[in-house]
Amino acid sequence: MNGYNQYQTNQIATATPEQILLMLYDGAIRFIRRAIVANDESKQVEKLQGISKCMAIVAEFSNSLNHDIGGNIAEDLDALYQFMIRELNLARNDNSGEHLKTVETLLLDLRDTWGQAVEINRQEIAVARTVQTSTADSAADMQRPYKSLMTAG
Repeated sequence: MNGYNQYQTNQIATATPEQILLMLYDGAIRFIRRAIVANDESKQVEKLQGISKCMAIVAEFSNSLNHDIGGNIAEDLDALYQFMIRELNLARNDNSGEHLKTVETLLLDLRDTWGQAVEINRQEIAVARTVQTSTADSAADMQRPYKSLMTAG
């Protein structure tokens, strides 16, 4: 295994679920863009490869939804993923590129939304940790005089 592959393997192995989700979106966007370029250059095989790889990622997004926890959001995402899969299927035999561009736009919007959600979550966790540390420090400060009295007495 060369150094780059080892780096990629380590990056995935140490990633949080949120980071993996964003990596998958990045991959789907990369594959749809390859399909768009291949379509523009009339390279049918490369176009179909890009569509196939993008579709595999989108299908995995759909399959991994937890409808029990996600409720309406999971239903809406599933409908969106199914729409993208239909668009990708239509794009196989359409050289206009419109179906591919529709999927690219949706993936970019979803990637941006998930990226913002991950960042908000990260900030909330950092604030919670700061508050927790601050509270623990305050409790320790309150116990110092008591400990001083105990050791002095």
